[in-house]
Amino acid sequence: MSQFSDFNFKGHKAVTRVDFNVPLKEGKISDDTRMKAALPTIQKILGDGGSVILMSHLGRPKGKRDEKFSLSQIINHLKDLLPGVYVEFANDCVGEDAEKKASQLKSGEVLLLENLRFHAEEEKGDINFAEQLSKLGDVYVNDAFGTAHRAHASTAVMARFFPSDKKMFGLLMNAEVANAERILHHSEKPFTAILGGAKVSDKIEIIQNLLNNADNIIIGGGMTFTFLKSMGKEVGKSLCEEDKLDLAKEILEKAKAKGVNFLLPVDSVVADAFNNDAQTKTVSNDEIPDGWMGLDIGPASISLFSKTILESKTILWNGPMGVFEMPNFQAGTKAVAESVAKSTSGGAFSLIGGGDSVAAIHQFGLADKVSYVSTGGGALLEFFEGKTLPGIAAIQA
Repeated sequence: MSQFSDFNFKGHKAVTRVDFNVPLKEGKISDDTRMKAALPTIQKILGDGGSVILMSHLGRPKGKRDEKFSLSQIINHLKDLLPGVYVEFANDCVGEDAEKKASQLKSGEVLLLENLRFHAEEEKGDINFAEQLSKLGDVYVNDAFGTAHRAHASTAVMARFFPSDKKMFGLLMNAEVANAERILHHSEKPFTAILGGAKVSDKIEIIQNLLNNADNIIIGGGMTFTFLKSMGKEVGKSLCEEDKLDLAKEILEKAKAKGVNFLLPVDSVVADAFNNDAQTKTVSNDEIPDGWMGLDIGPASISLFSKTILESKTILWNGPMGVFEMPNFQAGTKAVAESVAKSTSGGAFSLIGGGDSVAAIHQFGLADKVSYVSTGGGALLEFFEGKTLPGIAAIQA
C-alpha cells in the first residue's frame, strides 16, 4: 500500500496539485483525460471525510492574468465529474478570496483555485509563493505527473512546508512512478523500446540511457532518415538533421558495442509532397528517390518490427512511426499499436507515453489493450533519460 492509500484524510484539508491543463476550444474542453485521471485521488480524500483544494496551471499565460487561460472555464465540467459534491471556485490561487474559501471548506467539499501561472512566482519556484499556497491546507498531495519535471512552486517547493507524513503522491502519480520504474529498473527480458518522432535531437538522451538496459530499440518516424543518411544512404527530401549525422553514427556504434538490437526501417512509404493527397509509393530504404520524402514505414518494416514486439516481455512505446494524422500514412503506427496490444494480451507489460503515441493508441481504440497509458509527456521522457524529476524528489526527500 502507498502512503496515500494508507492515510486517513478525515478532517484534513488536502492541497492537491493536479494537471488540469486540458485542451480548450472556444471555452469547451475537447479532451478531459487529465481531469478524469485525477478523480480516484479526489474521491479517496472525499470518501475519507476530508476536503480537497485543487491547484493547477492551464496554458502559458506568462505570469499575468489572462481570461482565456482561466480555470473558471472548467468548473462546470468538474462539477459534472463529481456529482453530488459541492465544488467552489476561488478567483485567485493566493490572497484573500482563496484563503477565505479554503478556511470555510467543509469535509466532502472541493475548492478549485484559479490558474497558478497567473503568478510569475509559480514558474520561478518562489518560496514565499509556495508558502502562501501551503497555508491553505494541512496535507500536500502531488498528483500531477505531467508537471513533475518542472521545478515550480506548486510541484517542487511546497512540499518543504509539510512534515514527511503529510506530503505524498496521489494515486495517479503513484501509478505513473511505479509503472515507469518497472520499465526502467525491473523490466522482464526481452525489453523492447519503440521510439518514433521527428528528430534524433529530441530523443538522443532517452536513446543513450535505454542502450544500457534495452534488448531491442526500434526506430521510426522522421528521425529514421538521419540514421539512414549517417550510414551513407540517400534520403531524398525526407526530414534529416544534417548536423546530427555524426551523433547518429555514434549511437549505432554504441548499440553494436553493447549488443543492443538496433532496428531501423528497411522500407518506407514515400510521397512527392507533405500532404495526404500526395502521390505515394513504397520503396526500399536503399532506393529513396530524389524529391520524395518518407512519411511512414513500409510493409517489410512492419513485419520486422511486429515480430520483435511479439517476442518481447516488456515494451516502452514513445513516438509514432510516421505522419499517422494523415490516413494514407498511418498504417505503420497502427500496426505497431496492434502488435503492442497483441503482445500485451500474451503476457507482456507495455507502457505507452508521449503525446503522439497516446493520441495514436486512443485513435486506434487500443488504450484498454495495453498495460499502462501515461499522462506525462515531457516528464516521462525526462524520467527515461535518467533525470531526477523535481516533483518526485520533493516528496521523496
